[in-house]
Amino acid sequence: MKKLKKAKQAFTFYTRLHLQELTGYKARDLKGLLKGIKELSGSVIYHHTHRFLQQHQFLSPEPPNDFAYWVAEVLGEHKLGEELASVDVIQFSSIRALREKLIQTIENHIRYMENTGRGQFRVSGMEEQFHFIKTISFVFPTSYVVHNLLEFVESLKKVTINSIYFHVFEAKLRLEKSINDFSYWIDTNCGENELSKELARLDPYTYTLEGLRTKIINLIEKRIK
Repeated sequence: MKKLKKAKQAFTFYTRLHLQELTGYKARDLKGLLKGIKELSGSVIYHHTHRFLQQHQFLSPEPPNDFAYWVAEVLGEHKLGEELASVDVIQFSSIRALREKLIQTIENHIRYMENTGRGQFRVSGMEEQFHFIKTISFVFPTSYVVHNLLEFVESLKKVTINSIYFHVFEAKLRLEKSINDFSYWIDTNCGENELSKELARLDPYTYTLEGLRTKIINLIEKRIK
């Protein structure tokens, strides 16, 4: 095993709990959906694009976002549904940027329909209207505090998947960090730039959370042995 540097600063594993709350805002057509996406808080956009990762951690890849599903299955706008489903959330480092992409996609489709006369502006039934929901997060530290890569990987084996979700997905997107917490700490505090880059290059959306844990552990153990 290679000699491990002591980190400049210890890494504390955090975890989170999520509470879903109805906003009271509903949509029955494309323009109503667009208005909600424009005006409601970022926690709403986050919920409807990351819900399956939070609730169905063992499925990979994750199903389409809620907007795409409702547009296609309820309004019957399958072309727009495909376009919304193809929005790659991993490309975005902020909810703000993701919101703008969703808005642009829907506005372009509405403009196309208005200019060409193609398609119908369907209205859903009351029982099928889109309910906007927001995610409220409660974040708190765990008892796992580490000072080098060996301690880090041993703790990573023990923390819950909620902790992994927070440091990889939530920290990067909702907190608008350019990379995940693990990569940042390994680079800036352990001096392991190449390992940090390897972790940052992982596409976490192609793994289950347990699969992601295993992949990160394997990369770190390979480096330190």
